[in-house]
Amino acid sequence: MLLVAYVLIQVFVVTSFRIPSDSMLPAIMPGDCVWVDKCSGGARLFNLWAAIDGQEVDVKRVPGWRDFRRGDVLVFNFPYQEGRWDSIAMDVRKYFVKRCIAVPGDTLEIRGGYYHIRGVTDRLGNVAAQREIALLPDSGSGRDVVMECYPWDRRLGWTIKEFGPLVVPRKGMVMTMDGLNGLLYGRLVEWEQKRELQTDSRGDVYLGDSLIRGYVFRENYYFVGGDNALNSQDSRYWGLLPEPFIVGRAWRIWKSVDEDGRIRWERVLRKIE
Repeated sequence: MLLVAYVLIQVFVVTSFRIPSDSMLPAIMPGDCVWVDKCSGGARLFNLWAAIDGQEVDVKRVPGWRDFRRGDVLVFNFPYQEGRWDSIAMDVRKYFVKRCIAVPGDTLEIRGGYYHIRGVTDRLGNVAAQREIALLPDSGSGRDVVMECYPWDRRLGWTIKEFGPLVVPRKGMVMTMDGLNGLLYGRLVEWEQKRELQTDSRGDVYLGDSLIRGYVFRENYYFVGGDNALNSQDSRYWGLLPEPFIVGRAWRIWKSVDEDGRIRWERVLRKIE
């Protein structure tokens, strides 16, 4: 019975992850072990063994008691498999932790290195790290920082200092499909439809053999960023995160061990903010 209870808690309520990188400094340090709340946003149910085998799986989510919000620190499966940047696929063996910057329906921009969402005046993400990016030369030279970013098309001129506007799709949202939106959202559409999207020289968008003028999204998406923005592989570089890939919300540090194996007692049971 205890084993069954443990498994049920791990699947539906809370699980633990050890953080190996510094991409979420200062909120989370390498060696922090965090509890991840699964029940508030709803636990996921899917065929784990098929996912480990690299197969596409249908993810269902148990109803939760609140939506994921801006500012939440999310643990999720990376949305690209090893060596495949041309298509979205859940890597069930690779977990990332990032802060939610934009939620479904938001229009996100980065101006002068700072995140902005239309109609929202609250500060977003780690402002101190954004200030560091604001001070970078536009080339990023001298700091070994990659300035070019999603969707990796120099015609747009988007960088981690000047980005967007980018509408973050929500389930049921209707998006006009033209050359620009085909570039920004093509991988999402292909993942949802399991068909190839192509744009011709006139900017007409085809899903398979069918010309489409608009698209209704089937899933919610999020834009996530690391608090240590100068050293974080996040949505600025690889795009939007599908909701089915989210494990849950990192809630509290239950243990922290430094590189020498010493426990950081001052971090034990610290709430993640």
